[in-house]
Amino acid sequence: MTASLPDLTARLLDAARKAGAEAADALAIHGTSTTIDVRRGALEQAERAEGTEIGLRVLFGGKQACVSSSDISDRTIAALAERAVAMAREAPNDPYAGLADPDAIARDWNLAALDLADPAPEPDAATLESDCRAVEAAALAAHGITQVEASAGYSARAMHLAASNGFSGGYARTSRSLSAVAFTGEGTGMERDWAGESRTYQSDLPDAAGIGALAAERALSRAGAVKPVTGTYPVLFDERIASSLIGHLLSAVNGAAIARGASWLRDALGQQVLPTGLSVIEDPHRPRIGASRPFDGEGLPTRRRAIVEDGILTGWTLDLATGRKLGLPSTANAARGTSAPPSPSTSNIDLTPGTRTRDDLIRDMGTGLLVTSMIGSTINPTTGDYSRGAAGFWVQNGVISHPVNECTIAGNLRDMLLRLIPANDARAHLSTRVPSCLIDGLTLAGA
Repeated sequence: MTASLPDLTARLLDAARKAGAEAADALAIHGTSTTIDVRRGALEQAERAEGTEIGLRVLFGGKQACVSSSDISDRTIAALAERAVAMAREAPNDPYAGLADPDAIARDWNLAALDLADPAPEPDAATLESDCRAVEAAALAAHGITQVEASAGYSARAMHLAASNGFSGGYARTSRSLSAVAFTGEGTGMERDWAGESRTYQSDLPDAAGIGALAAERALSRAGAVKPVTGTYPVLFDERIASSLIGHLLSAVNGAAIARGASWLRDALGQQVLPTGLSVIEDPHRPRIGASRPFDGEGLPTRRRAIVEDGILTGWTLDLATGRKLGLPSTANAARGTSAPPSPSTSNIDLTPGTRTRDDLIRDMGTGLLVTSMIGSTINPTTGDYSRGAAGFWVQNGVISHPVNECTIAGNLRDMLLRLIPANDARAHLSTRVPSCLIDGLTLAGA
C-alpha cells in the first residue's frame, strides 16, 4: 500500500469538494487474506488476496450517489468524485439522506480496550497447510471416516472513514480460522458433518487435533439417518444453529424492514416477544470479538443496548436514514461497504442464557427432535411463517435414539419465540452468543 488510509479518505473528500459536492463521506479499506484447502491428503487450493478499496458518497441536499474503485491514483480519485457528483445531481430526492450532525459524531474511543488486531506476525502458507494436515489427520484417525476436507485461513483488514462533518477514524482487525468437514459412508448412505473455530488472536485458536476429532465424531453420529415421523413435537435447536432463531428476530426489528412495513414485528414495539426474563443485548465493545467496533458506518459512537429487555421489544435497529423515516434517532447501527450507502446492522448479540444444560432439556423434552443442522429456508418476512429443512437426532423418552434427516420444521416465529427455553451452553468467544433453545409444539413433516 503506497498511501495511508487516512490520506486516501482526505484526498477523496478534497476531490468531492472540488467537484462541487455539498457534503461527502469517504471510506478506504486495505485487506489481506490467505486460504489453504487440503482434500484427500493433497493440497487442493492456496489463495492469497491483497488490495485496497476506496468508496465515496456525495450528497446534494436529499440526493446522493456512491462510487468505488480499487485504483487509488490521483487521476482516478478526481474522476470518481466528478462521476459521483454528476450521478447525485440526477438521483431522486431522498429527504432522509444526510450525514450525522457534527455534535453527534464519535470523537474519543479506546481501540486498545477492543483489542481487535493480533500483533503476531501473519502466518505463512506452510503454517496454514500444516494446520490443515493436522486437522485432517485427526479426523481420519477415527474409524469409519472416508474423506476429510480441511481449510485454514488468515485475514487482516484495516479501514478508515472520514466525512465532511468532521468525523475521521479507523481501526484494524485480524482473524485466524481452521475447519474440517468429515464424511462417512458411501452413495446414498453418505453422511457428513463439520467442526470449525475462528479467533481474533492466533494464540486463542484451539488445537487442530481437537477440531478434526470433533468433525469426525459428529459425522459418525449421523450414520444411518432416517426420516422422523410426522406430527407435532418439541424441537431443541442445538447451539450451533440456535442463533438463527434470534437472527430472524433481529431481521424483523431492522429499521429498513420496519420503514417498509415488511416485518412481522412491525406493530410489536413495547410488546412481549420473548418469555419473561429473557433479553437480547447488543454490545459492540466486547474485546477480541470480530464484530466489535468503536463507531458505526456513519461515525456515531456505538454503545451497549437492550433490543429486547425482560421479554419486551424496546426498539428498532437504526441508521440515520431509517431513523429519520421513523422519527427516531439512530441507534448507531449503520454498516457500509465502499460501493453503497449505509444500512442498519447489528454487531455482537447475547441472548440471556438459561439455568439448565442441553442434556437437561433433552431429558425434559420427552419425545421430539434435536436439530443440529438446517438447509433451505422459507420465512415470510411479513407474517413470520416459518418452514425450514432440518436434520439431527430423534429423542425418545428423554434419550437420544437415532439420527434423522430429510424433515421440515414449521411454525410461526411470533408464537415460537414466546415459547423459547434457552439452555446454558452458549460459547463465550462467539460474536452472537445464543445457547441451545427448546420450543414445544412445532410441526414436523418427515416419513
